[in-house]
Amino acid sequence: MAEKRRILVLGSNAFAGADLVDLLLQDQDNQVVGVSRSPEKSELFLPYRRRTGADFRFYQMDLNRDMDQVLELCRQFRPSHIVNMTALCEVAPSWEHPQHWFQTNLCALAELARGLRDAPYLERFLQISSPEVYGSCARPVKEDAPFNPSTPYAVSKAAADMFLQTMHRQYGFPVIIIRSTNYYGAHQQLWKIIPRSVIYIKSGRTIELHGGGRAVKSFIHVRDVSRGEVLALFQGRVGQIYHLSPERGYQVRQVVERICQLMGVEFEQATRTVDERPGQDAAYLVDSEKARRELGWSPRVELDQGLAEVIQWVEANWPGILEQPLEYRHRA
Repeated sequence: MAEKRRILVLGSNAFAGADLVDLLLQDQDNQVVGVSRSPEKSELFLPYRRRTGADFRFYQMDLNRDMDQVLELCRQFRPSHIVNMTALCEVAPSWEHPQHWFQTNLCALAELARGLRDAPYLERFLQISSPEVYGSCARPVKEDAPFNPSTPYAVSKAAADMFLQTMHRQYGFPVIIIRSTNYYGAHQQLWKIIPRSVIYIKSGRTIELHGGGRAVKSFIHVRDVSRGEVLALFQGRVGQIYHLSPERGYQVRQVVERICQLMGVEFEQATRTVDERPGQDAAYLVDSEKARRELGWSPRVELDQGLAEVIQWVEANWPGILEQPLEYRHRA
């Protein structure tokens, strides 16, 4: 019997991290270890916990405080593939504590990559980045577009990508970088615009649309992102960047309006306009032709299907959702 692939997912408690773990565990040839700084969450946010007999272990470790333990875990587990999803991802709060975003998204990453630089077992290191490194993208941009970040969060991600690319050029560090657009789906953090809109409509609260919701986002279902990440992890070319995005973007207000239609409420009555957030880019449109050509990837979940899935998830888990915070709570 062939030995299983050993895969380490850093940030497995995150929305996208949990979905990736769930997809990886569909393949019995994968042995997966997850690491996050918070305790393992419930099935409400971690779909993989529904799986019985899965070859998965979880460790609570913080890359900012427990790097020695993380590197020791790597030496013992000897993962051939590592996916790094650890990051502070909220954009607006990054203006208040930019040093926390740089510490987590850049400094801890640099220490991790230095510790793994000469690891003989490591074949691929998949870094999850963000198209926000490009700033506002009114037209689809390719992977070689220049950086133009407009928030501390985006600056921290751009710097991290530059560091890893330098590590690849200098030492052959086996990095592959993914930049996916705005992912959504069931199990997402409740303060994100799509689940929050569903929750507010169901509870009779008014949805606040920053800048009237006119910013254009390229919403993509989280499972489509996870499929692309798996393809890049096993088939992508080391040293390369891949975009994952749908064919078109939507204004945030258009997506919220569609949620209102699906839930049978009037958009004008369910929403109100508030001031735009500092540094909010007008549009995020990226070109994913490279991933489609080289990896054979394309998104499968249509927006209406994905929105209906989120509504169903909220309905099915309403009592548990009511016990959860609906606002982002920053933790350094």
